[in-house]
Amino acid sequence: MAKLERANFGSKLGVILATAGSAVGLGNVWRFPYMTGQNGGAVFILIYMGCVLLLGIPCMISEFIIGRHAQANTARAYRKVGGRNPLSLIGYMSVLTGFLITGYYAVVSGWCLQYIWASLLGHLNSGDPTYFKDYFVQFSEDPVKPIFWTLLMLLATYFIIEHGVRDGIERASKLLMPTLFIILLIIVGAACLLPNASKGIEFLFKPDWNMINGDVFLGALGQSFYSMSIAMGCICTYASYFSKQTNLTTSAVQIGVIDSVVAVLAGLMIFPAAFSVGVNPDSGPSLIFITLPNVFQQAFSSLPVLGYVISLLFYLLLSLAALTSLMSLHEVSTSFFQEECHITRRSAALIVTVSCCIIGAFCSLSLGPTGQFMHVLGKSLFDIFDFVTGQIFLPVVGFLTCILIGWFVPHKLVRDEFTNYGTLRVQHFFHVYLFLVKYVCPICILFIFLHQLGLL
Repeated sequence: MAKLERANFGSKLGVILATAGSAVGLGNVWRFPYMTGQNGGAVFILIYMGCVLLLGIPCMISEFIIGRHAQANTARAYRKVGGRNPLSLIGYMSVLTGFLITGYYAVVSGWCLQYIWASLLGHLNSGDPTYFKDYFVQFSEDPVKPIFWTLLMLLATYFIIEHGVRDGIERASKLLMPTLFIILLIIVGAACLLPNASKGIEFLFKPDWNMINGDVFLGALGQSFYSMSIAMGCICTYASYFSKQTNLTTSAVQIGVIDSVVAVLAGLMIFPAAFSVGVNPDSGPSLIFITLPNVFQQAFSSLPVLGYVISLLFYLLLSLAALTSLMSLHEVSTSFFQEECHITRRSAALIVTVSCCIIGAFCSLSLGPTGQFMHVLGKSLFDIFDFVTGQIFLPVVGFLTCILIGWFVPHKLVRDEFTNYGTLRVQHFFHVYLFLVKYVCPICILFIFLHQLGLL
């Protein structure tokens, strides 16, 4: 039986970058821009910022409290904090959610790698919009290529995870996150210098108050919840590696700011380029693989070399964002298997990697003609995983976590962790936090859940 020693992050910077890397992913660079495009631009961003404060940060602090207090994997952490309360079992649901998301998220991450390769070979240089749609459809339905890139992404994640918390996750985060920011700023700079880019900037920062409606509020609520990786087990697992001196409130705010800044920069990267060529980036999930390649080609048509470089950097950016999120998702399950099965980290990471490779392969095959037998009620296995985890498991885990912390965990335990056992002068903030977790956050998450199911 392997002897387990609890690891910790080695620095405050490591804590912030690793946890921010967990939150910053395709949801920021991909989902946020098209949600902004569909919901009125600047108005959506302002409401989103408010939702991060009212929902995202309090929920993140709650997971921080559970993880750091228990110093254990997510399932065990909920048991330690919740005791015999049946709600403590939601820790297992959180681990399962993270595990399933790892499998199909790796498929989309693999698509990003394919587009890096396609950019290098010049396959994305066509000026025909139909070409990009056909290219994506043919690639995503191919029985071999998407699986190859999925496996490659999971192997890269395994290599980082099996090296441990400090030498693997923290070291990789310190390299990947600054690189991600540098690439993002380069593309933002190039996009904002395009002709008519000011129209995209205006759409992003000049509110049109007539666009406000219930759907905009609910969309912003949902985006703030998913954007910060709430209820996937990532935040709770990473918090178990925090030191007792880590200021949980400050860390949550810093991560919320980084997460929001990346999302807004992603908008600055996409909207100026899209408006420059007369395309409104509200095309939904197809945005990054069908619409944007065409946008980049048109926007930089006078400088094809620059268009080539921007396209390459963009998909490199997506891959880095996907990798930082995959690291945290993978770690949720790795930590669980390591501690519950009493095995080495390498063995646990290998179990998760192999399992997710299988899940990813089946999810990928289900999107093509050879995977028709994996369809249920007209939905592919990929879509089923996405629906069950994103629209059912995540809201349920988030809602029950707030109920557990707000109503059943002793307030002294919550206060001690929140204030670092009285060493931090944040008593007034604690009462605000507790009110939000007891009343505001559960109601917000319930609205998200009902809205996604079409009941609101």
